[in-house]
Amino acid sequence: MINCSMAATFGIVLFISWVNLLLLLLLSYSVHSRTIIENLPGFDGPLPFKLETGYTGIGERDDIQIFYYFVESERNPREDPVVIWIPGGPGCSTLRTFFYQHGPLKFNYMKSTGKKMMLELNPYSWTKVSNVLYLDTPVGAGFSYARTSNALKSSDTISSKHVYDFLRKWFNDHPGFMSNPVYIGGVSYSGIVVPIITQEIYNGNEAGNKPEINIKGYFLGNPLTDRDIDSNSKIPYAYEVALLSRQLYESAREHCSGDYMNPMNALCARDLDRVEECLKYIYEHHILEPICESSEDEASSPLVLYSLPQPRCREETYNYNIIWANEKDVQRALGVREGTVKEWEQCDGDHYLFGKNDTDTYSYNVASSIAYHRNLTNKNCRALIYSGDHDLVFPHIGTEKWIHSLNLTVESEWAPWFVEQQVAGYETTYSDNNYSLAFATVKGAGHNAPEFKPKECLAMVDRWFSGNSLKWL
Repeated sequence: MINCSMAATFGIVLFISWVNLLLLLLLSYSVHSRTIIENLPGFDGPLPFKLETGYTGIGERDDIQIFYYFVESERNPREDPVVIWIPGGPGCSTLRTFFYQHGPLKFNYMKSTGKKMMLELNPYSWTKVSNVLYLDTPVGAGFSYARTSNALKSSDTISSKHVYDFLRKWFNDHPGFMSNPVYIGGVSYSGIVVPIITQEIYNGNEAGNKPEINIKGYFLGNPLTDRDIDSNSKIPYAYEVALLSRQLYESAREHCSGDYMNPMNALCARDLDRVEECLKYIYEHHILEPICESSEDEASSPLVLYSLPQPRCREETYNYNIIWANEKDVQRALGVREGTVKEWEQCDGDHYLFGKNDTDTYSYNVASSIAYHRNLTNKNCRALIYSGDHDLVFPHIGTEKWIHSLNLTVESEWAPWFVEQQVAGYETTYSDNNYSLAFATVKGAGHNAPEFKPKECLAMVDRWFSGNSLKWL
């Protein structure tokens, strides 16, 4: 017979076993969870591509939970490259890239209303030729979240380390993709962190970290690379595209000595005021497109979308994303953990502006990533830097300037590249031992080039992934 003492002991052992099992389940839940998405609200029928979403926990006790969207290549997922996409901002959700730049879906504006956002396939998705892993990073962007206030704090270098830690865990959990070539990609502010992440991976491989990531290189669109170079390229670019007069440009250049961000005298300040008057009604992301005339409050209202058959300007289209991502059935379909994000935002308050100080949760501690680019010239590494040539945010002339500072050997001179026998842009290629860099402009594109010229950008990356020249007629 079992006496009371034995029963009590048995009960304690059973209780401890259940506690340990619960802790094990919670630990597993915090490290990684993933969901295969077969249907999404707003899209008719099952998705014709494989979409996985999930969380990967990193940091101390997995206090940082990074949310991701992984789309397998529609061509050959076991051999095509794996692209790790880092959004700009910092603090912008990668859903903006997913729907507006090169993801497999986009909004159907004619069929959408403020009450229901409708989706359709993007025929120029980069998932036609590659696997793409879209990350909500740094922590706090999109559906990523932190479990403690301390874990929410990040910086350029910390967030880059977080991405590397994420990738090591993700590839361990997806061993079928370990042999695929890997490229780190991004746009705008990610021009600061992508070279750092890429260097972290090369350094980790050389140190023997497991798993070894099959890194082949990186690529960037209209990147912020050096605060001084990129900020001071705006006024020369504005002059080159006839937004400023020769007289005003030469006066500003003389009085400001080429430093347009820190006016040191009254004459420079006067000229910059005149420059601002000339540029304040120009849409910086694409100088030929209209700016939104509606107020911020009006533009964010679902009633505006409900009353319009189509957006009036590009900025208004981003409201469709906000409405869709905040729908409860959308978040359930995506596998978002309930209560972790109170309100989904396109970009959080840490979004970078020139001259902005560090925030409570983010430190802009890398002013220039040129040194990281230079370090990568010593690796067996490929790089593609592309610029929409109508971008006033980070104009191509600033990008050309820092590329020139790397002192690489010119392999092919400036020449046009083509899509369907039409000039799609211009390309120059460089090399240094086992390092190669292609710089390409995308004719007629703005700050996020695939958003403006999707067909041309798909052709560009497909040719580059394959190791071919962009030139094809």
